[in-house]
Amino acid sequence: MQIYNIYKLLKEELGNGSSDLVTRKSGQIIRERIERDIEKEKDGEVIALDFSKIGVIDYSCADEIVAKLISRLLGNEYGDRYLNLTGLSDNQKENIEVALERKVLAAVAKTRDGKRILLGALNNYLKETLNLIEKKNNITAKDLSDIMKLEANTSGTRLLNLHKKKLVRKVDEIRNGGRVWVYERL
Repeated sequence: MQIYNIYKLLKEELGNGSSDLVTRKSGQIIRERIERDIEKEKDGEVIALDFSKIGVIDYSCADEIVAKLISRLLGNEYGDRYLNLTGLSDNQKENIEVALERKVLAAVAKTRDGKRILLGALNNYLKETLNLIEKKNNITAKDLSDIMKLEANTSGTRLLNLHKKKLVRKVDEIRNGGRVWVYERL
């Protein structure tokens, strides 16, 4: 996992004395810097945007940084990379969640007290599946079928949908002499 210290990027890119992320223009500058850095990461990498030293993030900045990054990530503009958020305060969490919900996007995040949460919009059955992966760390379609008493194709579809939304990572493993897709929490 690569951790991007948003406060450090703010200081490097804007050079002002503030720890707050406000205005769409500021958000655009920070997002463009993150995009340049993401291009250097290897495929399969999880990038954590660390907001722990940031004060306020307003809606327009949350939309410009987080929602646009996730939207472009889903459009495969950054290759096979994943994004999560960390160090979020209640205020940051609220504004980021509104930005994600308005674009029907979702992100896995960790609050300042270390609690893992889901921000944004996601169907209930996918939330339920994601919660199971969060508890178990990883799962296969067969595991999901057995645990939730689902048809094999339903389990596979749920896991694939979570992967397409970049909320879990998909890795190819050899288990019991055969190849299987394993879906891992970020």
